[in-house]
Amino acid sequence: MKTIKILFIGDIVGKPGRRTAKLMIPKIKEEENIDYVFANGENLAAGKGITLAKYHEMIEAGVDYFTTGNHVWNNSDIIPHLGEDNIKILRPYNYPNEDPGKGLAQIDNIVLVNLQGRVFMDENIADPFTAAKDIAREYKDKIIIIDLHAEATSEKVALAYYLDGEVSAVLGTHTHVQTADEKILEKGTGYISDLGMTGPYDSVLGVQKEIIIEKFLTQLPASHKIAVGDTIFSAIVLTINVETKKCVEIKRIYQKIDKESLA
Repeated sequence: MKTIKILFIGDIVGKPGRRTAKLMIPKIKEEENIDYVFANGENLAAGKGITLAKYHEMIEAGVDYFTTGNHVWNNSDIIPHLGEDNIKILRPYNYPNEDPGKGLAQIDNIVLVNLQGRVFMDENIADPFTAAKDIAREYKDKIIIIDLHAEATSEKVALAYYLDGEVSAVLGTHTHVQTADEKILEKGTGYISDLGMTGPYDSVLGVQKEIIIEKFLTQLPASHKIAVGDTIFSAIVLTINVETKKCVEIKRIYQKIDKESLA
Protein backbone atom coordinates (compact mmCIF):
# COMPACT_ATOMS: atom_id res chain seq x y z
CA MET A 1 0.00 0.00 0.00
CA LYS A 2 1.48 3.33 -1.08
CA THR A 3 0.73 6.20 1.29
CA ILE A 4 1.54 9.85 1.80
CA LYS A 5 1.83 11.61 5.14
CA ILE A 6 0.61 15.14 5.78
CA LEU A 7 1.41 17.29 8.79
CA PHE A 8 -1.35 19.86 9.32
CA ILE A 9 -0.64 22.51 11.96
CA GLY A 10 -3.34 24.34 13.91
CA ASP A 11 -3.65 28.14 13.81
CA ILE A 12 -0.15 29.63 14.17
CA VAL A 13 -0.49 32.67 16.44
CA GLY A 14 2.02 35.50 16.34
CA LYS A 15 5.75 35.35 16.99
CA PRO A 16 5.48 32.64 19.68
CA GLY A 17 3.56 30.43 17.26
CA ARG A 18 6.00 31.04 14.43
CA ARG A 19 9.00 30.24 16.62
CA THR A 20 7.30 27.08 17.86
CA ALA A 21 6.44 25.93 14.35
CA LYS A 22 10.00 26.56 13.18
CA LEU A 23 11.29 24.44 16.05
CA MET A 24 8.86 21.57 15.56
CA ILE A 25 8.46 21.22 11.79
CA PRO A 26 11.90 19.71 11.06
CA LYS A 27 11.64 17.36 14.04
CA ILE A 28 8.25 15.98 13.06
CA LYS A 29 9.13 15.79 9.37
CA GLU A 30 12.03 13.54 10.26
CA GLU A 31 10.27 11.49 12.94
CA GLU A 32 7.09 10.89 10.92
CA ASN A 33 8.56 10.86 7.40
CA ILE A 34 6.26 13.71 6.36
CA ASP A 35 5.63 14.43 2.67
CA TYR A 36 3.67 17.71 2.96
CA VAL A 37 3.26 20.39 5.62
CA PHE A 38 0.12 22.51 5.71
CA ALA A 39 -0.89 25.06 8.36
CA ASN A 40 -3.62 27.54 9.16
CA GLY A 41 -1.89 30.92 9.01
CA GLU A 42 -4.61 33.52 9.49
CA ASN A 43 -3.04 34.71 12.78
CA LEU A 44 0.64 34.71 11.74
CA ALA A 45 1.23 38.45 12.14
CA ALA A 46 0.74 39.43 15.81
CA GLY A 47 -2.43 37.34 15.82
CA LYS A 48 -4.09 39.58 13.21
CA GLY A 49 -3.91 38.32 9.66
CA ILE A 50 -0.76 37.78 7.60
CA THR A 51 2.01 39.95 6.26
CA LEU A 52 4.11 39.04 3.26
CA ALA A 53 7.26 38.95 5.40
CA LYS A 54 5.71 36.57 7.96
CA TYR A 55 4.41 34.38 5.14
CA HIS A 56 7.90 34.04 3.63
CA GLU A 57 9.36 33.37 7.08
CA MET A 58 7.11 30.33 7.50
CA ILE A 59 7.53 29.10 3.93
CA GLU A 60 11.29 29.05 4.60
CA ALA A 61 10.54 27.14 7.83
CA GLY A 62 8.98 24.32 5.82
CA VAL A 63 5.25 25.06 5.39
CA ASP A 64 4.13 24.03 1.90
CA TYR A 65 0.75 25.77 1.88
CA PHE A 66 -1.45 27.88 4.17
CA THR A 67 -5.16 27.82 4.80
CA THR A 68 -6.83 30.71 6.61
CA GLY A 69 -10.30 31.90 7.62
CA ASN A 70 -12.20 35.05 8.47
CA HIS A 71 -9.09 36.80 9.87
CA VAL A 72 -7.18 36.59 6.60
CA TRP A 73 -8.57 40.05 5.83
CA ASN A 74 -7.34 41.60 9.11
CA ASN A 75 -3.99 42.75 7.75
CA SER A 76 -4.12 44.60 4.45
CA ASP A 77 -0.46 43.88 3.70
CA ILE A 78 -1.17 40.43 2.26
CA ILE A 79 -4.43 41.12 0.44
CA PRO A 80 -2.91 42.48 -2.82
CA HIS A 81 -0.76 39.33 -3.03
CA LEU A 82 -3.48 36.71 -2.48
CA GLY A 83 -4.18 36.42 -6.19
CA GLU A 84 -0.57 35.88 -7.19
CA ASP A 85 0.16 32.40 -8.54
CA ASN A 86 3.30 31.94 -6.45
CA ILE A 87 1.63 32.86 -3.13
CA LYS A 88 0.71 29.67 -1.31
CA ILE A 89 -2.18 30.98 0.75
CA LEU A 90 -5.84 30.05 0.52
CA ARG A 91 -8.75 32.18 1.67
CA PRO A 92 -12.13 30.51 2.29
CA TYR A 93 -13.52 29.15 -0.96
CA ASN A 94 -17.10 30.15 -0.17
CA TYR A 95 -16.42 33.89 -0.05
CA PRO A 96 -17.59 35.75 -3.18
CA ASN A 97 -15.67 34.87 -6.33
CA GLU A 98 -14.81 38.53 -6.80
CA ASP A 99 -12.80 38.63 -3.56
CA PRO A 100 -9.00 38.47 -3.78
CA GLY A 101 -7.32 35.10 -3.71
CA LYS A 102 -8.40 31.51 -4.17
CA GLY A 103 -9.98 28.89 -1.94
CA LEU A 104 -8.54 25.75 -3.54
CA ALA A 105 -5.11 24.61 -4.64
CA GLN A 106 -3.76 21.51 -6.36
CA ILE A 107 -0.45 20.30 -4.94
CA ASP A 108 0.64 17.25 -6.92
CA ASN A 109 -2.20 14.74 -6.38
CA ILE A 110 -3.68 16.68 -3.46
CA VAL A 111 -6.50 19.19 -3.60
CA LEU A 112 -6.30 21.46 -0.55
CA VAL A 113 -9.55 23.27 0.20
CA ASN A 114 -10.35 26.10 2.62
CA LEU A 115 -14.00 26.57 3.63
CA GLN A 116 -15.62 28.73 6.27
CA GLY A 117 -18.63 27.81 8.35
CA ARG A 118 -21.71 29.96 8.80
CA VAL A 119 -23.05 29.06 12.26
CA PHE A 120 -22.16 31.81 14.79
CA MET A 121 -20.00 33.53 12.16
CA ASP A 122 -20.71 37.12 11.11
CA GLU A 123 -19.92 36.87 7.41
CA ASN A 124 -22.70 36.38 4.87
CA ILE A 125 -21.07 33.71 2.70
CA ALA A 126 -22.12 30.79 0.51
CA ASP A 127 -23.14 27.39 1.85
CA PRO A 128 -19.99 25.36 2.61
CA PHE A 129 -21.87 22.05 2.25
CA THR A 130 -22.88 22.72 -1.35
CA ALA A 131 -19.43 24.08 -2.19
CA ALA A 132 -17.71 21.04 -0.67
CA LYS A 133 -19.95 18.57 -2.48
CA ASP A 134 -19.26 20.27 -5.82
CA ILE A 135 -15.51 20.13 -5.17
CA ALA A 136 -15.69 16.46 -4.16
CA ARG A 137 -17.43 15.60 -7.42
CA GLU A 138 -15.10 17.65 -9.61
CA TYR A 139 -11.92 16.29 -8.04
CA LYS A 140 -13.08 12.77 -7.23
CA ASP A 141 -9.80 11.26 -8.46
CA LYS A 142 -7.70 13.41 -6.12
CA ILE A 143 -6.78 13.34 -2.45
CA ILE A 144 -9.01 16.09 -1.03
CA ILE A 145 -8.10 17.74 2.28
CA ILE A 146 -10.55 20.30 3.68
CA ASP A 147 -9.90 22.88 6.38
CA LEU A 148 -13.32 23.94 7.64
CA HIS A 149 -12.80 27.16 9.58
CA ALA A 150 -15.88 27.26 11.77
CA GLU A 151 -17.19 28.01 15.24
CA ALA A 152 -19.78 25.27 15.68
CA THR A 153 -18.64 21.70 16.25
CA SER A 154 -21.98 20.45 14.91
CA GLU A 155 -21.36 22.14 11.57
CA LYS A 156 -17.89 20.62 11.31
CA VAL A 157 -18.85 17.05 12.14
CA ALA A 158 -21.96 17.24 9.96
CA LEU A 159 -19.87 18.26 6.96
CA ALA A 160 -17.49 15.37 7.61
CA TYR A 161 -20.31 12.83 7.64
CA TYR A 162 -21.87 14.47 4.57
CA LEU A 163 -18.60 13.97 2.68
CA ASP A 164 -17.55 10.64 4.19
CA GLY A 165 -15.86 8.56 1.51
CA GLU A 166 -15.76 11.47 -0.96
CA VAL A 167 -12.85 13.38 0.59
CA SER A 168 -9.76 12.19 2.44
CA ALA A 169 -10.07 14.47 5.47
CA VAL A 170 -12.16 17.23 7.03
CA LEU A 171 -10.18 19.17 9.63
CA GLY A 172 -11.70 21.89 11.79
CA THR A 173 -9.95 25.13 12.71
CA HIS A 174 -10.87 28.50 14.31
CA THR A 175 -11.47 27.84 18.03
CA HIS A 176 -7.75 27.59 18.93
CA VAL A 177 -8.60 24.70 21.28
CA GLN A 178 -7.56 21.24 20.12
CA THR A 179 -10.26 18.57 20.38
CA ALA A 180 -9.65 14.92 21.28
CA ASP A 181 -12.12 13.43 18.78
CA GLU A 182 -9.79 12.52 15.91
CA LYS A 183 -11.18 9.51 14.04
CA ILE A 184 -11.63 7.86 10.67
CA LEU A 185 -15.25 7.72 9.58
CA GLU A 186 -16.87 4.56 8.23
CA LYS A 187 -16.09 5.25 4.56
CA GLY A 188 -12.55 6.45 5.09
CA THR A 189 -12.62 10.20 5.77
CA GLY A 190 -10.29 11.43 8.51
CA TYR A 191 -11.78 13.94 10.93
CA ILE A 192 -11.03 16.18 13.91
CA SER A 193 -13.28 18.99 15.16
CA ASP A 194 -10.40 21.40 15.73
CA LEU A 195 -6.66 21.20 15.15
CA GLY A 196 -6.09 23.70 17.94
CA MET A 197 -3.48 26.44 18.17
CA THR A 198 0.27 26.75 17.87
CA GLY A 199 1.16 29.65 20.10
CA PRO A 200 1.25 30.90 23.72
CA TYR A 201 0.31 28.28 26.31
CA ASP A 202 -0.60 30.61 29.21
CA SER A 203 -3.13 32.69 27.30
CA VAL A 204 -6.71 33.03 26.13
CA LEU A 205 -6.54 31.74 22.56
CA GLY A 206 -3.06 33.26 22.24
CA VAL A 207 -3.90 36.67 23.77
CA GLN A 208 -2.73 37.90 27.17
CA LYS A 209 -5.31 36.49 29.57
CA GLU A 210 -5.64 39.68 31.63
CA ILE A 211 -6.86 41.61 28.59
CA ILE A 212 -9.59 39.09 27.79
CA ILE A 213 -10.70 38.75 31.42
CA GLU A 214 -11.04 42.55 31.63
CA LYS A 215 -13.12 42.58 28.44
CA PHE A 216 -15.51 40.03 29.90
CA LEU A 217 -15.79 42.02 33.13
CA THR A 218 -16.31 45.44 31.55
CA GLN A 219 -17.66 44.64 28.06
CA LEU A 220 -15.38 47.40 26.79
CA PRO A 221 -13.10 47.04 23.73
CA ALA A 222 -9.38 46.55 24.28
CA SER A 223 -6.34 46.07 22.08
CA HIS A 224 -5.24 42.44 21.92
CA LYS A 225 -1.62 41.64 22.72
CA ILE A 226 -0.04 38.26 22.14
CA ALA A 227 1.00 36.44 25.32
CA VAL A 228 4.59 35.31 25.98
CA GLY A 229 6.23 32.40 27.78
CA ASP A 230 5.79 28.67 27.17
CA THR A 231 3.98 27.61 24.01
CA ILE A 232 1.99 24.72 22.60
CA PHE A 233 2.30 22.96 19.27
CA SER A 234 -1.01 21.55 18.00
CA ALA A 235 -1.29 19.49 14.83
CA ILE A 236 -2.30 16.20 13.28
CA VAL A 237 -0.50 13.76 11.01
CA LEU A 238 -2.66 12.20 8.29
CA THR A 239 -1.67 9.01 6.49
CA ILE A 240 -3.53 8.70 3.18
CA ASN A 241 -3.72 5.67 0.88
CA VAL A 242 -2.68 7.04 -2.52
CA GLU A 243 -4.78 4.53 -4.49
CA THR A 244 -8.04 4.59 -2.54
CA LYS A 245 -7.70 8.23 -1.33
CA LYS A 246 -8.88 7.05 2.11
CA CYS A 247 -7.36 8.09 5.41
CA VAL A 248 -5.72 5.09 7.06
CA GLU A 249 -4.35 6.87 10.15
CA ILE A 250 -4.92 10.17 11.93
CA LYS A 251 -2.51 11.01 14.73
CA ARG A 252 -3.00 14.00 17.02
CA ILE A 253 -0.03 16.00 18.28
CA TYR A 254 -0.26 18.32 21.30
CA GLN A 255 3.06 19.29 22.81
CA LYS A 256 3.98 21.97 25.32
CA ILE A 257 7.26 23.74 24.61
CA ASP A 258 9.15 25.55 27.38
CA LYS A 259 10.23 29.08 26.57
CA GLU A 260 13.91 28.23 26.99
CA SER A 261 13.71 25.89 24.00
CA LEU A 262 12.57 28.80 21.83
CA ALA A 263 15.44 31.12 22.76
